[in-house]
Amino acid sequence: MTQAYYQFEHGRVASVDGEADFPPTALALSEPNGLLAIGGDLSQARLLKAYRAGIFPWFNAGEPILWWSPDPRTVLFPDELKISSSLNKTIKKGRFDIRFNTAFRAVVSACSLSLRPGQAGTWISADIIDAYCALFDAGQAISAEAWLDGALVGGCYGVKIGRMFYGESMFHLVNDASKVAFVTLVHSLQQQGVAMIDCQMKTPLLASFGAREISRADFNLALAKLTVSL
Repeated sequence: MTQAYYQFEHGRVASVDGEADFPPTALALSEPNGLLAIGGDLSQARLLKAYRAGIFPWFNAGEPILWWSPDPRTVLFPDELKISSSLNKTIKKGRFDIRFNTAFRAVVSACSLSLRPGQAGTWISADIIDAYCALFDAGQAISAEAWLDGALVGGCYGVKIGRMFYGESMFHLVNDASKVAFVTLVHSLQQQGVAMIDCQMKTPLLASFGAREISRADFNLALAKLTVSL
């Protein structure tokens, strides 16, 4: 099948409508960082193929699906996890009841309502919610939830393939709720043999947990080993 392209200010990106496949990630634009392809769908097969290749969807409501593979890539190696003394005190108090996979749709929906610095809206649309819930139903996605007095007050979710976890988003309604859920999730993933957590882009919060940038080439080399089924 002949590959179609869309022209952007700093170059062109491939169309992945129909049965068209993703192009090599090395062809992603440097500005905006990592934009690789446009179009396609959010089917389970396409999403898993994308994640295995180091590609993820990120687009605003009303836009076509945009696929990204940034360089550098922010990752967290579980054995490099950093926990601040104040957060460690909160964890030891046992204030939150941390559960896994009991309210996946609720977590993703709550993440869609969370306001982010510098963002006017959310990229987690109804289609995104349905797509990731389908991955959850297929056993490919995980949620970690913080409960307080019977109410969901924080959490995070992502996609797990082999020994690789791809973090997607988090939310909190009570201070430290999502942080405690995230730390508990990292420890659980480490026990399951997960060796690297994709954090996509660098943020101060992720950096505080020990996440760091690596090159896209190194990221993709790790994927080739870690996404092999256990």
